[in-house]
Amino acid sequence: MRKNKADILEYVDKMSRENISCSKIDTELYEKYSVKRGLRDKSGTGVLAGLTTISTVKSYEETENGRVPCPGELRYRGINVTELVKGCLTEHRFGFEEASFLLLFGHLPTDEELREYGSIIAALRYLPTNFVRDVVMKAPSRDIMNSMTRSVLTLSAYDSDPTQMTQANVLRQCLSLISRFPMLAVYGYQAYNHYVLNDSLYIHRPDAKLSAAENILRLLRPDKKYTALEAQVLDIALILHMEHGGGNNSSFTTHVVASSGSDTFSVMAAALCSLKGPKHGGANIKVVEMVNDLKKHVHDTTDEDEVRAYLEKLLNREAFDQKGLIYGMGHAVYSISDPRAEVFKGFVKKLALEKGREDDFALYSMIDRLAPQVIAERRRIYKGVSPNVDFYSGFVYSMLDIPVELYTPIFAMARIVGWSAHMMEELTNVDKIIRPAYRSVSDTKPYLPLTER
Repeated sequence: MRKNKADILEYVDKMSRENISCSKIDTELYEKYSVKRGLRDKSGTGVLAGLTTISTVKSYEETENGRVPCPGELRYRGINVTELVKGCLTEHRFGFEEASFLLLFGHLPTDEELREYGSIIAALRYLPTNFVRDVVMKAPSRDIMNSMTRSVLTLSAYDSDPTQMTQANVLRQCLSLISRFPMLAVYGYQAYNHYVLNDSLYIHRPDAKLSAAENILRLLRPDKKYTALEAQVLDIALILHMEHGGGNNSSFTTHVVASSGSDTFSVMAAALCSLKGPKHGGANIKVVEMVNDLKKHVHDTTDEDEVRAYLEKLLNREAFDQKGLIYGMGHAVYSISDPRAEVFKGFVKKLALEKGREDDFALYSMIDRLAPQVIAERRRIYKGVSPNVDFYSGFVYSMLDIPVELYTPIFAMARIVGWSAHMMEELTNVDKIIRPAYRSVSDTKPYLPLTER
């Protein structure tokens, strides 16, 4: 008998409860067998699964008395990312290309190397003939990360050597994807904006003379215009989101999939799928939504007592999405501070002044100060809590008039560099498939014939 949609929904609703029942594992068993859920302990320290020279994420000092939390530090190939950003600003140039060269090739480029690398990236910043029409424009979706994933997988069909896993071939493919990610994302959004939202369609071509940040704004805006500060702040955002150790969910995904011998396009598609989750790259969207909800329910957003009360309601599951979280607060690794958030904050203030959003900046700053206090008072925490980079990035993107659908794709435009470096590192050093163990805690049961069940 053919089932209709209502029958199917009724069935899956009923059977999902059975699935939950058979999937549930007693939490005490995780303690009994010393299983670190999320592959990290209560202090946030991850299970050591590999070695890397790509980046260093530091949140504590080793002392005679054990580990002592310290201000967070992030280094790309040994170089402090704060100094990297400062150097680019001091010498008045965009830093995405310089930082990506550093991560891929292990050292800061000379002037000649930077020019050559930039010209290669610019030359690759185009999509195959009719790709936008035949792939990106077909089946437009609000979920731009899914649109990008589909496009990345389809690009393998246009590649001259899609499955050859030599270092040179994989590097060629990675450079191509680094260059093309902005087009895949922005064109995917323009298709959604036109076909789903019934707005005008703008498909601008990239300009080889411009930086990655400038091209993103040029591709997105109908008039192709942007201010110097807007491009500078977006460039800094790209640098700060470019890499964050091999243990973050999406970078670890590149190691796992690459270790199976899969091709570059499949590896990067898997990384995209990991990044899109709200616990990873989608967190900045939640911050913006949370702050918008605060504005709706707090009469005076300059009143610390009112804002504090709202934050307490968040933790008590009485406000916003009732998940008990203050989004943008805390990090799996950092405790005292997230260096990316520290770098970002000063530029956020500059952009807020240019955009006339001082009141919003004051509110974010208040939440920045109050939320760690509220969490410490209300929750048992095993390490410090501080704002992470997602707390400010969503606010920045809103001031840049970037649609919320592109918040996580912008993260991907940056992190594709880190993913590429990790894939190359996996190919260079490891020849074993990643295969951790799971202990079975199920009971043994006899098989029963159908007539006896």
